[in-house]
Amino acid sequence: MKKVAISGALLLLAGCAQVENYQDVVKHPAPAGLVGYWQSAGPQSKLVSPEAIASLIVTAEGDTLDCRQWQRVIAVPGKLMLRGDSLDNVTRELDIYGIEREGNELEYAGMTLKRVDRPTAECADALTKKPLPSMLP
Repeated sequence: MKKVAISGALLLLAGCAQVENYQDVVKHPAPAGLVGYWQSAGPQSKLVSPEAIASLIVTAEGDTLDCRQWQRVIAVPGKLMLRGDSLDNVTRELDIYGIEREGNELEYAGMTLKRVDRPTAECADALTKKPLPSMLP
């Protein structure tokens, strides 16, 4: 039992703690420069194919949509979470991705995303079918 407690404490200290319940995550508002639409530019090694596209939609309230498309669209809602000094996106599937922004580029989930004016048609469609909480009337 002591080994489990010590292992858990070490994981927390190492910043590798997992989220066990999405509902318990406290949503953090997005910094102004992060709000908007972000999309992969060119092939990304973290995507399944060079033709695949990754998008991240971020609202001012801290709601997110991680949208990846290739032969089909996978769109997973999430929310921003502040852990110490780092801002992370936690998806409903309990994946945690760090976010680092520099100007109009974002380092996210091992990929480089660039700011765009609008999401892809496929991600916009996914957002229409499952709007983020802060987008509901």
